[in-house]
Amino acid sequence: MARIVGVDLPRNKKIYVALSYIYGIGIPLAKKILEKDLEGKIDPNKRVKDLTEEEIGMLNAVISKNYKVEGELRREIQNNIKRYIEIGSYRGYRHRRNLPVRGQRTRTNARTRRGKRKTVGAVTKATLMAQQKAAAKSDKK
Repeated sequence: MARIVGVDLPRNKKIYVALSYIYGIGIPLAKKILEKDLEGKIDPNKRVKDLTEEEIGMLNAVISKNYKVEGELRREIQNNIKRYIEIGSYRGYRHRRNLPVRGQRTRTNARTRRGKRKTVGAVTKATLMAQQKAAAKSDKK
């Protein structure tokens, strides 16, 4: 199993697909790395299991030198979010309140960010009965 920038790549995938397992590298960037940065020294259709140690070393060097990936990229994104929150921008406010940041509507939908529905104000018959029983028990004591 080839290990590039701290990520074990799947052995049976083509190299351009396997590189997309690294956070921060998608298939288009993987193809660009293989064609332009490595000047075609590695065939994009070659399988990971067929790579030599020298080719793995070249890939590792190019990616770690030229691109922010994995932990470094995650850290930068988190720092950007913290900066938005600290300066009090609208985007920071939305992050702090755990609401959609990019202008989506929240009157309906937005369940991913807002979580499970919490009904406010409406009292069902079952809830009303439970409240009455609880009140009756507390009165007896």
